[in-house]
Amino acid sequence: MTFWEHFIRLLPLRPRQALVGLYWQLTRRKIRARNCLFAASVDLPFAYEIWIDKVEKIPEAIRQAPIAAKSWTRLPEFSILLYTSEDFSDAEFRRSINSVKRQAYPRWRRIDGPPHALAERIEQADGDFLVPLRIGDELSELALFRFAEALQDNGTAAILYGDQDEIDVHGRRMRPWFKPRWNEELFLAHDYLSSAVAIEAVLARRLASPALNGVPELVLLASAAANGAVVHVPHITCHVGDGTSLRPLDGRQDAIAQYLQTQGAKCASGPFQTIKVEWPLPANLPLVTIIVPTKDKLELLRPCIESLLERTDYDNFEILIVDNGSIERQTATYLAQISRNSRVRVLDYPGPYNFSAINNYAAAQAHGTFLCLLNNDTEVIEAAWLTELMRYAVRPDIAAAGPMLLYQDGTIQHAGVVIGIGDAAGHAHRFLPANSPGYFKMPHVAQFVSAVTAACLVVEKAKYEAVGGLDEKHLAVAFNDVDLCLKLQSAGWRNVYVPHAVLVHHESKSRGSDLQPQQVDRYRRELATLQDRWGTKTYQDPLHNPNLDRYNETYVFRL
Repeated sequence: MTFWEHFIRLLPLRPRQALVGLYWQLTRRKIRARNCLFAASVDLPFAYEIWIDKVEKIPEAIRQAPIAAKSWTRLPEFSILLYTSEDFSDAEFRRSINSVKRQAYPRWRRIDGPPHALAERIEQADGDFLVPLRIGDELSELALFRFAEALQDNGTAAILYGDQDEIDVHGRRMRPWFKPRWNEELFLAHDYLSSAVAIEAVLARRLASPALNGVPELVLLASAAANGAVVHVPHITCHVGDGTSLRPLDGRQDAIAQYLQTQGAKCASGPFQTIKVEWPLPANLPLVTIIVPTKDKLELLRPCIESLLERTDYDNFEILIVDNGSIERQTATYLAQISRNSRVRVLDYPGPYNFSAINNYAAAQAHGTFLCLLNNDTEVIEAAWLTELMRYAVRPDIAAAGPMLLYQDGTIQHAGVVIGIGDAAGHAHRFLPANSPGYFKMPHVAQFVSAVTAACLVVEKAKYEAVGGLDEKHLAVAFNDVDLCLKLQSAGWRNVYVPHAVLVHHESKSRGSDLQPQQVDRYRRELATLQDRWGTKTYQDPLHNPNLDRYNETYVFRL
């Protein structure tokens, strides 16, 4: 698409941005002009056409496929299984089978038989990998090639899965779903594998039984048996044919419930046809110490503390308010009054503001075996917030657990932290309305993440201390939570985002913006520390597909 074609398509939809791009084009700054149009178009339907043409480059990749395959040491064979649990038309069947016949990689064989006889047909899979294809969906021309290509570097993979998009009745591609790497917690809540997956045939045959309730259950059982040998192939491998990648999967909730039963967990319906897993809590609830740093700002502190005391349904907690040099009389009066509550203690921490040092100081005096770092500009709105976080924090493999945080207008402020956004770290799905699905339901499902924000973060005290707590020397204010989470992750634990815990966050109203003149030098030093220590300029976060824009927190694809 030329600049002028792009401009004409954008003009009626985004006139102001189109005219800005035109200005740069006419003043001979063509790269800036093109980037301006891309930025304005990324969430519009025709932008995906540009991505297909400029990034995916299917014809060129097909030409190069035989050349690339000549150097391979492994040439796997794929068994293609067309299946459905619904009625289908001849046109849908032809579409699916024609997509198989168009494969650039030739080593495949179709498993014949009735579409509903799943277990019997799986037994016929004599290739290396089984590729289930729902009738009505289409394999991309390069799907099998991309799976085979991935196996050259991942020889022990038991499951391969790719990205997907949708295809309408006119054959037009739309709504690309660029997926994260393998994430067990995410997969329990949201099946992001089944439409574009290849399963080791030996494993699939072992799991096939007359009781098998469809391909989603097969993928669930296979993922559990794969022991982490699940490989993401960051290419579009499937075009979903019914125009909805968000379709419900019959019977999956029952299959998840049965799978979790042995682990003492339950599941319930989540938002937007997802699944909410309820991990068990111990019979004797551990004491949680909620640490709330503050300096005056009583208009924030009071609703924070009162909402904790009045709306928290987790019974066993204490509150440590850490006063960092308040000078207002009304603050002193309130702190004296609230400290009479048996659940509240007030600690004094004089001196310059150092968020890391304040929390480390309080953690050392905490009576709880779990810590909750909590900003004084947060407010509890749902009583189960701490219960939901503790369902994860008590698990031996989990370190930091963080909630969904909302702005006052109901949009998302925090849904996990993605490392590498803006060459540093960014909050996933920021500014998206909390009552909308967002990017393929991702804001609404529990998932392992690289980091969560210390505006509200629950972690076992022993784990916090094992990695040295927050870095009070080099990261006094910014990025200390990201650094803490990455240290916990490096020590072998996992961090988790828990969307069923929800609070409001009046972000940074206490300390102000990092970009204020008096703060910017300190912020730049701390940013440099993060980038040098963790390589965030080139860090590829497991949750953030390489086809997504590293400079946008709302998950849009990269042009």
